[in-house]
Amino acid sequence: MTRVAVQDFDRQVDLLIRARYSAIYVVTFEEDRLADMLYAIAKKQGKKLYVWSSHSGLLRYQKDKRQSESEPQHCSPKEVLKEIHRRHDSALFLLRDFNPYFEDPTIARQFRDLASELKSTYKTLIISAATMDFPVALEKDLTVLDLPLPTAAELRELLRSICVELDRSSQDSVRINKNDMEALVRAAQGLTLSEAENAFAKAAVHEGVLTSKDVDIVQNEKQQIIRKSGMLEFHPPDTTLADVGGLDSLKRWLARRGKAWHPDAHQFGLPEPKGMLLLGVPGCGKSLTARAVAQYWGVPLLHLDLGRVFTSMLGSSEENMRRALAIAEGIAPAVLWIDEIEKGIGGSGKGEHDGGTSSRVFGTLLTWMQERKAPVFVCATANRIDDLPPELLRRGRFDEIFFVDLPDSRSREEILSIHLSKRKRNPKNFNLTDLAELSQNFSGAELEHCVVESLFAAFEEERDLEDTDLAQAMAEVTPLAVTSAEDITRLRNWAQKRTRSADYPGPLGKKENPRG
Repeated sequence: MTRVAVQDFDRQVDLLIRARYSAIYVVTFEEDRLADMLYAIAKKQGKKLYVWSSHSGLLRYQKDKRQSESEPQHCSPKEVLKEIHRRHDSALFLLRDFNPYFEDPTIARQFRDLASELKSTYKTLIISAATMDFPVALEKDLTVLDLPLPTAAELRELLRSICVELDRSSQDSVRINKNDMEALVRAAQGLTLSEAENAFAKAAVHEGVLTSKDVDIVQNEKQQIIRKSGMLEFHPPDTTLADVGGLDSLKRWLARRGKAWHPDAHQFGLPEPKGMLLLGVPGCGKSLTARAVAQYWGVPLLHLDLGRVFTSMLGSSEENMRRALAIAEGIAPAVLWIDEIEKGIGGSGKGEHDGGTSSRVFGTLLTWMQERKAPVFVCATANRIDDLPPELLRRGRFDEIFFVDLPDSRSREEILSIHLSKRKRNPKNFNLTDLAELSQNFSGAELEHCVVESLFAAFEEERDLEDTDLAQAMAEVTPLAVTSAEDITRLRNWAQKRTRSADYPGPLGKKENPRG
C-alpha cells in the first residue's frame, strides 16, 4: 500500500494515471468535488470519466450535465468490473463506496485480477470512500490518497459564485468588501466545499443580506460541524496568559515564538513554531497555559481527544487520527491541544494489547508532527514520564519541552491574586506574602480550591472574605506534594537535565535570579 501526501492532489493523481497505476483509493467525503477534479484530469489527458454507484450504475460523467446517460447500467459490482474489462476506450472509472463489496472474496479476487490486467491499458480504477477500509490482500494493489480540504482559493471562488447568485436575486443582498470576503473565507477554512456552501448560505439568509457580521455565523457553523467529528472540539478564547500565575520563562518563550507567525518572519528565514510539551506536577497550570496560547497568538484552539480516537464506535482509529489532523491543517494557522498525551499514547510501543492499533495511531501522529507543512502548533501536556515513548521526546517533534513545577512563593502570590480578582475581591486587601508562606508546596489548583473554600466559609457567616478564612482553608489541605512526594521527586529528577524550566531562564537546575 502506498500512501501519498495530501498536498498537490491534482498533480499526484495526474502523475499516477499517466504512469499507468491501475487502482487508486481516495479517502474523501466530497464525491462531487473529486469527480470534478477527475473530469479535469481526464479531459487534459484526452480520456473519458465514468462514475459508478450501486444505485445509479455506470454513467458517463460530464461536469456541466453531470450525467449524460439516463438509464442505469451495470449496477452490481460484478457487472461493472466485467464491463470495465470489456471496454477498450481510454477512461477513468470512479467507483463510489465500492469498498464494502470487498468483503465478498470473489469480488475482491475479481478486482485484483482486473487491476493487474489494466496495467497494460489506459484505463484506471478509482475508488472513493469516506474511510480507508479494504482487505489486507489488496494493500499492494491500491495507492491511497487523501483528498485535501478546500484551499482558501477554492473557498474564495465558492463565495464569489454565491455572491453573484445573491446579486442576481437582489441587488442589495451583498454588503461585503474584499477584507470581509477574506474574513469569511478564513472562518470557513477546515470545512468541505459542501459544508462551506451551507455555512455561507446560512449566513446570507440570516438577515436577508450578507455582511461582515456574518463571519461569526460561519465560525459557529464550523464549530458545530467539526464537533460532529467526535475527536476535535473548538475552544473559545476565554483564557489569557494573564490568567496564568508564574511561568515567566515559558511566557517569554511564547512571546518570542508568537512573532514567528507574522509573514515577515518567513521572509526573515524563520519557520513557524512546531509545538511544545508541558511536563510537570498536576494542577500547576499546564492545561491552562495550553488554552491561553491560542488566544495570545490570535489563532483558533482545537482540542484533540485521544480517547475518542480509539473509540471503536467511531470506526478505524488510524482513520480517525488522520481525519482529525487533516481538519487541523485545514484550519491552520491554529493551536492543537492534546491534554495528558501519555494517557492516549502510553504503552503504544507494546501494541500486543490492541492488535497494534495504538502503535499505528501513534506512528501516524509522530509522522505528521515531523513532516507537517501547515502551521499547526501542537501544545501537549503530560503528568507522567513513565508512559512517554522516547520517539515523542526527540527534537523535531516539539520545539521545546518545559517542566512545570510547583509555584514558588512569588508565583503563589500571583496565583492567589488572580483567583481573588476573578471572584470580585481586591488582592490589595489581603496579606498575600503571609498567605504564600502558609501555602508552601501548594499547586495552583490547590490555591484556587482554598480561595473557593474560604468564600464558602465567609458566605456561611454572612460576612466578607478575610485572611483568616484563607489561612484556615490552607490548614485543612494536604497538598499533592505531600501525598505524592515520591512521584514528584522522581519526575523532578528525570526532568533535571532533559527539560527547560517553565518558571526560570535556562535549563532546569540552573536557576538564574530565583524569585522565591
